[in-house]
This record gives sequence, structure tokens and C-alpha cells, in this order.
Amino acid sequence: MNRIVRFAVMVFVTSCCIATILFQTVQSAATIKNSAIESPTRVDVAQNIDFAQHFRELGVEGSILIYDLNNDRIFQHNPQRNTTAFLPASTFKILNSLIALETGVISNDIAVLTWDGIQRKLPEWNRDLNMREAIKLSAYWFYQVLARRVGYDQMQKWVTQVKYGNQKIGSQDDIDKFWLEGELRITPQEQIQFLRRFYNNELPFSKRSLSMVKDMMIMEQTPDYTIRGKTGWVGFVGDVTPQIGWLVGYLEKGKNVYFYATNIDIRNKKDPSARMELTRRCFKELAVL
Repeated sequence: MNRIVRFAVMVFVTSCCIATILFQTVQSAATIKNSAIESPTRVDVAQNIDFAQHFRELGVEGSILIYDLNNDRIFQHNPQRNTTAFLPASTFKILNSLIALETGVISNDIAVLTWDGIQRKLPEWNRDLNMREAIKLSAYWFYQVLARRVGYDQMQKWVTQVKYGNQKIGSQDDIDKFWLEGELRITPQEQIQFLRRFYNNELPFSKRSLSMVKDMMIMEQTPDYTIRGKTGWVGFVGDVTPQIGWLVGYLEKGKNVYFYATNIDIRNKKDPSARMELTRRCFKELAVL
């Protein structure tokens, strides 16, 4: 009888241990699953993706970050630089355009501002322009006029509301230059975050303003894809070193969207044109173009 009791106790204890192990295993699996849901974005490390070769071939130093919306994947080169903050330069024209349209300081994208007669470096800037022309030419005097019309308080309110970069526009004297040589800073990673909200109409602007700026940003359009973007050049206007070149935007193909932020050092006359070439090469590497 004692043997039977002892055997029954052993079976009971063993069953409890097995049940405990199984419970802990299931619990651990649930924890892993929940963690994956909370942090779904993953960095692609496929060995056949090598953006570095394109930087080498073009002879430029910098970084690129591409976010594949549908597959929730990040492809990048130089991740440390992608979290480093820089002056936005003319990439700020995206937000500047939205604010100017929303506040009514300019009525639409074809409203003309009169040139002030001051000769500037690029001859194509030295004439009357509308917003559609000004954003394509990156005419900084045009956007300086818009910023002054918006005014310091309104500009700070909108930059803060949008949570653009570090949100610092300096003093009232900086109202027409804070994105060129002032305190405002934004990382490539933050550029992507801003562009995603812009694309999804999640910024605090009317659909009219958002749609107008999106249309003005078209750089290339084919039956297969559309590339929207804005260049920026830190140091081109002010005495800022080192000079930095931006190209930010998004590529739409089929039902997917790829957001990108390219950031390079500008060291010679060839480097500015390398921004688009570099970006296109990286998209080709991903078989997007």
C-alpha cells in the first residue's frame, strides 16, 4: 500500500513540474510576441543590400535612410548619421509652404511675389516667382518673404505644433533665416517621421494645403512611379561649414510608398547632383526603380 501511495505522489509531483515548465514556455512565447508587436520596425541586414558601394563610387560621404511602408522595413547606410541633427536648409520649404498657405499669407501655389531687385547667386532666382516655381528653384528670398509675413509668433506656434525637429527658431531677428543658419535642427530619422505624417495627412493643415504642397513636390512622374522630394543645401547661403546637402521625400510605386532622407557632405561642384543619383541608385539596389 505504501508503495502505491509513494508512486501516486511521484506521478503527481512530476505532472506539476511538467505543467509549470509548459506554462513558463507559453508565457515566454507570449512575451516575445508582444515585444515584436510593440517594436515592429526592423532594419534590413540582407547581405545583398550594400548602399556603401554607391557612396564610394560617387565619391561622397554621408547617409541615406529608406523606409518601406507596406513591409515596415528600414534600409540605411551610416545609421549614426541618420540620428544626427543638421540644419534643414531648404527642406524646411515643405513646412514653410504649408504654414504660408494655411495662414493665408499667400493665396495659392501660383500667386506671384515681386522680386526685390537684389541680384543673387542663381540668375533664375532674379525675377518674379510664384510658389510652384520658387520651391522647384529653391529660391530662398521667396520663402524669406513668406516667413516674415507669417511672423515670429505664428511661425513658432506652427513649428511647435508640428513638432518639427528640435522646434527652435531662435529670436525674432531670425525669422527669415533660422532654417538656413539659425538654431533649428532635424535628423534624417526625424525627416522620415515628418514625411510620413505629411503623406498620411496627419499634420494640422487642411487637405487643400497638403494636396497643393504634395503636388508642388513632384520631381519625377512616370506610369510606374512618382518621386516627390525637396533638396536642401546648408552653407550655400550663409557661411556654414561643413556644407551639407539634403534630399528628402517619398517614392510612390503601385500601392506602396518608400520614404527617403539622403544627407551628404558638399565638398565640390559635383556633389550637389550626387544627391539624386545616390538616392536613385539605392532604390535600384532595392529593385524599386
